[in-house]
Amino acid sequence: MDFELQEEHKLLVEMVRHFADKELTPVAPQMDAQEEFPVNNLRKMAELGLMAMTVPEKYGGSGMDTVSFSLAMMEVGRACASTAVTMSVTNMVAEGIHRFGNDDQKKKYIPPIASGEFAAASFALTEPWAGSDAAAIKTAAVRDGDYYVINGEKVFTTSGAYAGVMMVAAVTDRSKGKHGISVFLVEQGAPGLTIGKAEEKMGQRGSNTVSLIFEDCRVPAENLLGQEGDGFKIMLADLDGGRIGIGSMACGVMKACLEESIKYSKGRVQFGRPISDFQAIQWMLADMATELEAAENMVLQAAWLKDQGVRFTQAASMAKLFATEAANQAAYKAVQIHGGYGYTREFPVERFYRDVRVTTLYEGTSEIQRIVIARNILGKL
Repeated sequence: MDFELQEEHKLLVEMVRHFADKELTPVAPQMDAQEEFPVNNLRKMAELGLMAMTVPEKYGGSGMDTVSFSLAMMEVGRACASTAVTMSVTNMVAEGIHRFGNDDQKKKYIPPIASGEFAAASFALTEPWAGSDAAAIKTAAVRDGDYYVINGEKVFTTSGAYAGVMMVAAVTDRSKGKHGISVFLVEQGAPGLTIGKAEEKMGQRGSNTVSLIFEDCRVPAENLLGQEGDGFKIMLADLDGGRIGIGSMACGVMKACLEESIKYSKGRVQFGRPISDFQAIQWMLADMATELEAAENMVLQAAWLKDQGVRFTQAASMAKLFATEAANQAAYKAVQIHGGYGYTREFPVERFYRDVRVTTLYEGTSEIQRIVIARNILGKL
């Protein structure tokens, strides 16, 4: 076993950290306060090769491995969770198109994602009546000559107002249950597509989250991803990779919580001593550091397994479950260490606390991860 990063991974971490410290960290508070979508920074990230990282260069991607993607996500998440979730979903869509799309679809949609021509890409699965129960979606697509006509509604769509292309799940044969779901590539501005209002969220306020309304939305039949009925399989496969992204982002937030807590505890004096001298603070810092180390190793292991081409569903769910739950505890401890100041916007831990909360909800709740893990381990016995 070798836990040492390769040289190219170290160089990538250094590059992304430098970019994040210079471009993302300074604007993160303003983005949060004003709910600003980071279009300019996302395009800069595309120039650095961070928006289609695991797609081969043949289609405009960076041709990197999943470990590289995970490491980059950690550094972006450390600086700005809103930017990180946008990066994660955009990479997930680019990878989904590459894995399941035909050559024409790859050539048409991946280059503008990778180059930043498309500010982002979106993954549209969740509906008002279908969250964890993804197979219960009601949005339907009916073939009409050279088009499919889509009707229905999606909610909680990340980057929906800015995405150049969206992966949209819709039912094409209701009699087949989850095997009657298909996926379509829907472009921004498609006739019959309306973007709903942006959600007013507790955290990650710089990330755009909207509903999508489809009213006789006509999509060319050539935009069917894979075959009819492949949709559920495509979405679940993409979510496996997406969970590595969210777990990586959670590690980044944990790292930021730990760094800010160390800095504050060394400078905050009570009873004539820095509070870092007190065992209560030291134990919280020790727990944060230990859980961060464990989370990073679990996420990177899942990424490595994916790169080996072996089944990684259980590893991705375990990593996502542990990292996001631990990150929420780290944010709690960071606020506690900062005391009353941690509850104010004078210090970034208040934002970290709000930003990290949703990580246990999207890309599959912690409860869904436990179901996935339990089914896997029970199936092996």
